Amino acid sequence: MARTLLVVDTLSDWNPYYPSDQVMAFETYLATEQGDPQQRVRIINLCSSYSYLSDGYYCSLLAEARSHHVIPSVKVLNDLGKNALYRLQLDDLSQPLIRAFKCQNKASEITLFSYFGTTPDPAFHGLVRLLFERFPCPVLEITLRFEQQWEITDLKAVSHRDLDDGMQTLFAEALDKFSKKVWRKGRARKSARYDLAILINREEKLPPSNRKALKKFIKMGAELGIDVELITQRDYGRLPEFDGLFIRETTAVDHYTYHFAKKAEAEGLMVIDDPSSMLRCANKVYLADLFRTHRVPSPKTWLLHRGNIEHLDKLEVDAGFPVVIKIPDGSFSRGIVKVNNRQELELKVAELFQQSALLLAQEFLYTEFDWRIGIFNNKALFACRYYMVKNHWQIYRHSASRVDSGGFETLATFEVPKAVLEAALKATQYIGNGFYGVDVKEKNGKGYVIEVNDNPNIDSGIEDKYLGDELYRLIMTEFLRRMENHSRGL
Repeated sequence: MARTLLVVDTLSDWNPYYPSDQVMAFETYLATEQGDPQQRVRIINLCSSYSYLSDGYYCSLLAEARSHHVIPSVKVLNDLGKNALYRLQLDDLSQPLIRAFKCQNKASEITLFSYFGTTPDPAFHGLVRLLFERFPCPVLEITLRFEQQWEITDLKAVSHRDLDDGMQTLFAEALDKFSKKVWRKGRARKSARYDLAILINREEKLPPSNRKALKKFIKMGAELGIDVELITQRDYGRLPEFDGLFIRETTAVDHYTYHFAKKAEAEGLMVIDDPSSMLRCANKVYLADLFRTHRVPSPKTWLLHRGNIEHLDKLEVDAGFPVVIKIPDGSFSRGIVKVNNRQELELKVAELFQQSALLLAQEFLYTEFDWRIGIFNNKALFACRYYMVKNHWQIYRHSASRVDSGGFETLATFEVPKAVLEAALKATQYIGNGFYGVDVKEKNGKGYVIEVNDNPNIDSGIEDKYLGDELYRLIMTEFLRRMENHSRGL
């Protein structure tokens, strides 16, 4: 379990705030011997000065030498100390600045403060959050000036001691949200061995886990000694608090979910979905070549390159019609079309080539349902039949106003045809030992892998229909095993 400490110059600096035994004077931190090297320690450096070779600078420097996760880091302090260094990281902020000032009155200069990535003015929330992700600091003073356009002219890490009463209240509230373990008081709770963050997006229309499933993950974690906390995009800077990250939001490589996975991995957290699995599962071109190389049973597949008419000629001869055309990174049946003749083929690939230089064509295998085999650590956990939407050839049908889906049936894994289960397990062997949902079509007694998905659905009432709470126990037990092995250096 991660331990959070606040380091101040002297304990009297903390008198205006809520008492906590996790507040430590710099002198005490300086004299503290290295504790358990396997325990994760997080330092929030609140010394009054961060200037070069000051107590605050040495606090961050010593924290890094002790393998403690510290905010602000020495790199951030050095970057903020030189205008030329931090300006290199501001070049792509023109759009956030335009959005921030869309409804603002004209002024020549504005100064605002970021408290752990928050600020009281809603117009600047997005800008401040981006700056906090790049320069994680407890309090950041931001100066903006308008000449030909709005620009950030100065960034400075400042001490909470320099804030007035109202600003100190904002700082305290932001710290409360940023690191609740420092402030938590009241009813006693069972001390957890590990902390696990579950990344969610409450606004997502088709999340990988519904609310009831998330509650079951939290409940099962508590039974196993894991403190599970739901986090969102705004909690990027809090990742070092945790021992593990479980992403329960639809992932994409060009999306912040991938950034969360990369940062968590760099911080030493146990991550599902790990960045490598996300990269491999996200692209159907990669999967098609992987299946071909390792002889994973799958439908016949052809690659189409933009501008190459010969590819379409060859496809028409080899595959015939109907044939399925896919963009490489589509999900939930998006970016996937069935064409029935040459005219439709040319029309649809022209549309899809606007999104990708390569497309996949796949032989059309109609089945009444697709198998979904859930695999974690190379073991099958659950099996579902996802049925096609009525009068449609896919399990999802998208329209302008709604998304329809077919029915489902959840079975024990021992009820799955052997050919289907073997194909699913073989497909994931070459991707990793993460958590995957393998889509398989069953035809004439054979299993054909359509794709391997990272971030598979676990919805209460669907994927857990057969195992019930045991499914959550199996998943959380594997998280526990991995976190324990990591803490022992295995």
